[in-house]
Amino acid sequence: MARLEPTIDTPLRKTVRAVLFALLLLVAWSVTFIFYTFPERIKVVVGEPSPRDIKAPRQVTYISEAKTNEARLAAVSAVTDVYTGPDMAVASQQVRRIQEIIDYITAIRSDQFTTQEAKGQLLREIPALSFTADAALRILELDEDDWRTVAAESSRVLDLIMREEIRDDQSLEARHQIQRLMTHSLSAQQQAIVVSLAQNLIVPNSYYDSKQTTASREAARSAVEPVHWTILEGESVLREGEIVSALALEKLQVQGLLNTGTQWQDKVSIVLFSIALVITLGVYVVRTQPLLLSRPRRQLLLVLVLIIVGVAARLTIPGHTLTPYLFPAAAVAMLMAILLDVQLAMVTSGIVALLVGFSAGGSIELVIYTFIGGMVAALVIWRTEQLGTFIRATVYIALANMTIILAFQLRTRVHDAVGLLQLMIAGIGNAVLSSGLTFAAFSFVGRLFGITTSLQLLDLARPTHPLFRQLLIKAPGTYHHSIIISNMAEQAAEAIGADVLLSRVGSYYHDIGKIPRPYFFAENQSEGENPHDKLDPKTSAEIIIAHTADGLALARKYNLPDRVRDFIPEHHGTYLASYFYHQANQENGNAPVLEDDFRYPGPKPQSRETAIVMLADSIEATVRATRPTTQANIERTIHQIIDSRLMDGQLDECDLTLKDLDKIRTAFTIVLQGIFHPRIQYPEGAQPQNGGADNKLPSQAET
Repeated sequence: MARLEPTIDTPLRKTVRAVLFALLLLVAWSVTFIFYTFPERIKVVVGEPSPRDIKAPRQVTYISEAKTNEARLAAVSAVTDVYTGPDMAVASQQVRRIQEIIDYITAIRSDQFTTQEAKGQLLREIPALSFTADAALRILELDEDDWRTVAAESSRVLDLIMREEIRDDQSLEARHQIQRLMTHSLSAQQQAIVVSLAQNLIVPNSYYDSKQTTASREAARSAVEPVHWTILEGESVLREGEIVSALALEKLQVQGLLNTGTQWQDKVSIVLFSIALVITLGVYVVRTQPLLLSRPRRQLLLVLVLIIVGVAARLTIPGHTLTPYLFPAAAVAMLMAILLDVQLAMVTSGIVALLVGFSAGGSIELVIYTFIGGMVAALVIWRTEQLGTFIRATVYIALANMTIILAFQLRTRVHDAVGLLQLMIAGIGNAVLSSGLTFAAFSFVGRLFGITTSLQLLDLARPTHPLFRQLLIKAPGTYHHSIIISNMAEQAAEAIGADVLLSRVGSYYHDIGKIPRPYFFAENQSEGENPHDKLDPKTSAEIIIAHTADGLALARKYNLPDRVRDFIPEHHGTYLASYFYHQANQENGNAPVLEDDFRYPGPKPQSRETAIVMLADSIEATVRATRPTTQANIERTIHQIIDSRLMDGQLDECDLTLKDLDKIRTAFTIVLQGIFHPRIQYPEGAQPQNGGADNKLPSQAET
């Protein structure tokens, strides 16, 4: 008879799978993030019109260089040019010059030997003055007293004017001050002479100080604090046709909406980000999920889901305001929790949250929003046994989403009622979409990747299932035995936190291999009829052991899921068919008997659920055969069977702990007590009526 050899996963094979797992994720994420172009990124030039409308996808507060520069320019513009104060040396020089001119004119006036015409010519030739012939004649016609008055007034007025600040562009204005500063007692002729004498001697005495002006403007520029600017979520950054300003360009850059091309720094950062996520997930899987590495299809499922969610996030999230809140990331956590493992689902939820946050430009709000939603989804949907769980998950995810949205929106001092309502609706839509996608996909995905889903198990648990009904009709004793095993396994699984539904359904189908030849098994035999009495021990052992191979054949024929099939060979492991082995030893005398001919092919139980069914199967059969009459006898039998399987190494490959075994013993004892409890013997001819009440017997006598 062909024996079933378990597939052995060597450490090298697991290592290769782990490396391929990491490389596939790393390459897929890196390529997606590097070469995908943001749909909302645009290329614009300051001073040119915008090609389309674009809004801010999220609220950002940042230090605006454009606004800071604008404030600095305003501060610099407010600083006027700095001039030196009135130079008194210049004033003294001009006063001396006018005095020299007055002395020269006095000398000309007193020259007895020069004609009036020659004197006038001499006056007109004075470089600092611009006398006309009439002006020179008027000066010469003044008497001495009037001349002295005019000379003194001219010197005084020039001195007063030159004491004030006069810049290059203020000379004309200063000359206009002569008329205002002169004594009003002078005649019009005298006033005109004073103006003629003083006006050309008024020169600038204050000069532009470039160094001081530059220093003052730099001080004003430095005094301006950096301007913090807030871009509100949904704010219009640019409208189609609007001339692009420096501020608009800056807003696009801050929001990550400016198409500047992918630089080498961007590529390196993306690869480093992908490496960090892959290493984290890889180490977690190797350290805590070793079975995942021995199941390629499940490993492939995890990789494909993470790649798909990374690509989808990159395609839909960047540049949008509401889409990130609607992105159904929680569906990933729900699928992982249902199909693989709830702890893996939580870790996956964190990685998906980082992917979403990275695609959204580093939004911490979206990271927390996605992570909390995924965690809640995984915890609620875990071990789904009813379709109503999806509705409950929808409600919890929606509440979690709205709580996170409200928590972050209350921190922003700007309250937009319409915007908040839109976000709340997006949060609810996220929950509905996540649950809907999970419900629609998990059964199909489970079948595609060979993963048993709760819906499949619920279908197999129906008494009307064709294979289960065959067991009832053709092997009623085995059917009854399987029902008892299912009760024991269900209680034990619940006690240690194993999969209750899988344990129950696996118990239903663990012995379907007895259907082809039910009469060879004790529970289906009539009193006094045992076909093994006519067979040698080895043949009997082969027939008994063959029920695992026959069961696998039926399981394949009826398309039972892999995890249910596992119960068929693993519930006996590699245990010895000891009855026929000892019988063969007795019949053969000193002739050697090969122990391998009497051992089941295995493999040993690989999961807690199959280990529970192994123990329940052996214990139920032993208790049924020995029919213990006290609780102590039941407990002793349970201890003996569990210790026997433990010492034989049948539990070495599953992750049951000694604490789990104690809980399993207690659960088995409770179930078997209810089935094999002692019954009251009625006197001959006495029959209980009305549940024993007429005989005044306790009600438990009828159970």
